[in-house]
Formats: sequence, C-alpha cells, structure tokens
Amino acid sequence: MSTSVLESPPAERAPKPLTEGKQSPGILIALWAFVVLPFVAVLAAVPVAWGWGLSWLDFGLGLAMYVIGGFGIGTGFHRFLTHGAFKANRPLKIALAVAGSTALEGNPTQWVADHRRHHAFSDREGDPHSPWRFGESFWGLTRGLFFAHVGWLFHRELSNRERFAPDLLADKDISLVDKLFPPIVIVSVTLPALIGGLATLSWQGALSAFFWAGLVRICMLHHVTWSINSICHVYGERPFETRDGDRAANFWPLAILSFGESWHNLHHADPTCARHGVDKGQIDMNARLIWICEKFGWAWEVRWPKTERLNAKRLAGPAAASDSAAPSTAGPSPAAGAAADAADSAAPTAMPTATADSPAPTLRPTATADSPVPAAGLAAGRSAPARAGTMSR
Repeated sequence: MSTSVLESPPAERAPKPLTEGKQSPGILIALWAFVVLPFVAVLAAVPVAWGWGLSWLDFGLGLAMYVIGGFGIGTGFHRFLTHGAFKANRPLKIALAVAGSTALEGNPTQWVADHRRHHAFSDREGDPHSPWRFGESFWGLTRGLFFAHVGWLFHRELSNRERFAPDLLADKDISLVDKLFPPIVIVSVTLPALIGGLATLSWQGALSAFFWAGLVRICMLHHVTWSINSICHVYGERPFETRDGDRAANFWPLAILSFGESWHNLHHADPTCARHGVDKGQIDMNARLIWICEKFGWAWEVRWPKTERLNAKRLAGPAAASDSAAPSTAGPSPAAGAAADAADSAAPTAMPTATADSPAPTLRPTATADSPVPAAGLAAGRSAPARAGTMSR
C-alpha cells in the first residue's frame, strides 16, 4: 500500500520593510549644517547686499549652479532615475546623477527610494512627508506643512533602498556617484568661491561668491524642492484624477523656479510622463531639456503625454479648478478611468539606464502597502480608500 505525502504549499515571501532604520548622527549633523546654514545666509542676504552688494559674477555663478542642480534634481533624480520617463546613454545618466548631487538633497539612490515610497503611499499612511500627517485642522495642517517642507528630514527613518530602489543599487555608475556624494558636496559648495577668488584675485571675491553662489543658491533650491512636497499637496488646482487620498496639486507660482516640477497634479495622475506641464501656457523646462537630449540622440523612448490618456484622467466641472485643500470628488467616467488604468498596466516602464551592466527592467507595481518591489513608474490607478487626514503620528 502506497502512502501519499502531501506537500505544504510554499510560504509567501515576506515583503521587505519600508525603512532601514534611523539616520546616523553623522547624517543628522550634515543635515543641520546644510539646511540651517544656507537658510541663515538667506536671512543675512538683505543686510549683506545693502552694505556689500551682489556682483554680476556672483549672480552668474549662482544662476549657473542653480540651473545645474535644478535640472539635476528635476530631470535627473526625479523624471529619469525615479520614474523612468526616458532612457539615456551612459554619459547622460552619469551627468544627471552628478548634477542632481550638487543640489545637496542626498545621494541619488536614497533620494529615489524616498520619492518612490512617497508615490506608493501619497498622503496616506507610509508617505514620508505628507502635509496631512497631523489632520485637517488649522493647527494640524500648519504643523503638517512644516513637517512636509523640512521637518521630516530630521525625524525620518530612511526608506528601504532594497525595496524601493534595487535597480539603482545594482547600477555600478549610480553606486559610484552615491559613494562620491561627499566630495561632490564639497565641490558644489567651494567651486563658486574658487572661481570668484580667481576671477577677482581677492579673498573678498571668493567670500562673496561663496555666500551668494554657494549658501544662498543652495537654500533657494532646497526650499523650492521642498515646496513641491508641502505647498503642492495643499494648495493649487487639481485638473486630473489621482488615487484616493492623493492631494497633489498644480501651483503655478513655482513653475519657473522649479523648472516645471510644480505641475504636480498631472505628475501624480501620470507619474512616468516626461512632461508635467501639459496644458497651454504651462512652462516645463525639464521637459524641454529632455526634448533637447532626445533630439541629440542622448535620450530615447521618452514617455511624452498622450491626448487619450490626458482626456481619460481629466476631471470635469468646477472641482478641477478649485484651490481648496480638499480633494476633488468629481472624476472621469468609469469607462474612461478603466481605459487609463488599462493603459497604465499595459505600458512598460522605461528604466533609467541603458548600458551593458544595467539591471533587468522592473515592472511597474501596484501601490499596495505590502508590495516588495520598487515603486518606479507607479500607475495612478485606484487603491484602497484611505484618507490622509486619518494618518497616525
């Protein structure tokens, strides 16, 4: 008589944790230095300019460094490395990663991990910097705006890079830029002073360039970037449908300073789209840079906006133009929404690298709380209805 042996089904693989633990004391010290000191410099800018003056050399150096860092963050860290809005050759990939690092907002892999986690849990439990974290009351939202703007940097657990950015951990070029982040920071801060000193042959010229093109420039770029996390999730227009609880909005006053990043509602409605300012009159300089790189053959498979997708996600009625903090309840027809979600599911994710040592492409996952894969190119499909106002502290 034979005896059959019933095999137990294989256990499901446990998802990787959201975070890697608290920040080290060294990171916190660096944060205080590179967040507080530039801010103090901005506060001192008016009296310093009154008695000392801002030279054209200082302005030119500051503008050049701001543009490099701004495009590095918007085009490089955000649209390319995080969302795979286009593919790039190796020189462009490295250049964008280095340029973004000059903004002093963290190394590429950690920045991407934090942002992919933000999209996976936007304005819900798990979002690292939602302004709705403390509720919808006046004081709760005031506290939340400060937290989303800068407070989260000092009270966060690092997003798990193995869960949210395994493709970048496997990329040798990006890993090297991660390791070189400290010297890149030093160069970003001191290069303007070096150029200013050599150009004027004086220590006063070096000090002035360090102040304006170093500290003040860093502070301005920081606060523009952080305003996308805070202001653009509370104030502005919401012409496109996003997931339940996601309150991303378009805030036009920041469009030029952010190079188009403040068209935040469309970005959350269609995260992998290479252009965020899709409507008439919406300036998007990051999209223009991507277009230029595509024309030169440095970038390809660019995910430009498609009319049918925009129409499927566009809201109808006055709610679409509301500046209210409350999310819009109006939405497209069920058929249109289903078509957009189907397009999200069918469209492959454009991975940010195209070199011989690049990792295999990662499929765009559904934004679930226990998803073990990165959130690169998250679709804006429906998710469990969890309102941001109920987030725990």
